[in-house]
Amino acid sequence: MTKEKTVQSEIGGYISTLLRNHFGKGPTSVFVTIKQPYIVIHFRGFVAPMEAVLLKQNEWKRVLETRDLLINELKDDIKESLRRIAKLDVREFYADWDLDKETGLLIGVSDEKVSEADFDWPDDIDQIAFDQKIAKASEKAEKKPGSLQSFWLNDRTILIRKAEILVGIENALISEGYAEILKLVKRPLERKLLMEARPEKILGRNVIEIFLDWNFKEDIGYIVFMLEPMKKVNP
Repeated sequence: MTKEKTVQSEIGGYISTLLRNHFGKGPTSVFVTIKQPYIVIHFRGFVAPMEAVLLKQNEWKRVLETRDLLINELKDDIKESLRRIAKLDVREFYADWDLDKETGLLIGVSDEKVSEADFDWPDDIDQIAFDQKIAKASEKAEKKPGSLQSFWLNDRTILIRKAEILVGIENALISEGYAEILKLVKRPLERKLLMEARPEKILGRNVIEIFLDWNFKEDIGYIVFMLEPMKKVNP
């Protein structure tokens, strides 16, 4: 096993144990992608027994709020463990969940400077057209991003960083303490608009999931597309 695979495996094991210890059940699988300055941790089969009871009662907002609160409490421990395991100095940390599919995603961002030119996109994909499609979808949900960068991490993971995206009413809600409620509203809306934009027409492969999170203080948003690798979309 290569050193990179060993590190990914160790991180996956750490995240599984962390979730099991704090939620009462760990995920069935964890997939770790490291491409500086980003680390993306995608896991499947993750719904705790108590959460399953709440979801049957349609209390999904309570489940999401509880998860976000707990992850916020665990952020510093996760950052320190990533520093120890992978020598990653994570500065920003994000999380999102797909309760229907019982999946989740964690994103870590280090201080290392990055350029889109450092990430090679497949020759058969028009990155500019993809970025334009994402910016247009985002404009419907909030406003046209002041800047948008997209990064091809691997055949199943695309990460998008947007900046200068918040409108006045959103900033007002955040300043009044409604940031968590705003996230609960923005996620399904923006996810729906991104799916309606049909990015798979440009990507040439199906989008399995879309995860989103924001740093409202810095006016930054992240989107991660999880793809079906190398499977062409039917015409």
